[in-house]
Amino acid sequence: MYAVFKTGGKQYRASQGEKVKVEKLDAAAGDTVEFAEVLMVGEGATVQVGKPLISGAKVTGTVVAQDRHDKLTVIKFKRRTTYKRMHGHRQAFTLVEITGIAGGA
Repeated sequence: MYAVFKTGGKQYRASQGEKVKVEKLDAAAGDTVEFAEVLMVGEGATVQVGKPLISGAKVTGTVVAQDRHDKLTVIKFKRRTTYKRMHGHRQAFTLVEITGIAGGA
């Protein structure tokens, strides 16, 4: 069984036991988190699709780690003018292991 849930302005598809990188959450490693904005639950012919959300459905998980992605380098460059600007960015994320998916009523 899998679920599509929404957090941090993005949608994620996950099944039980998977590890998912979501936008940074205020939770320490080992904490339990719950995602209540579930858009779709099911597998095969038994799929529930919300309009837009499924009432009563939730996805639970435990926080594995708080980390940051690899560095993304942004470069501004204009030729022949000795103009060059470099800027790096590392986006923070939370690694969550999905422990349970509860379907709606």
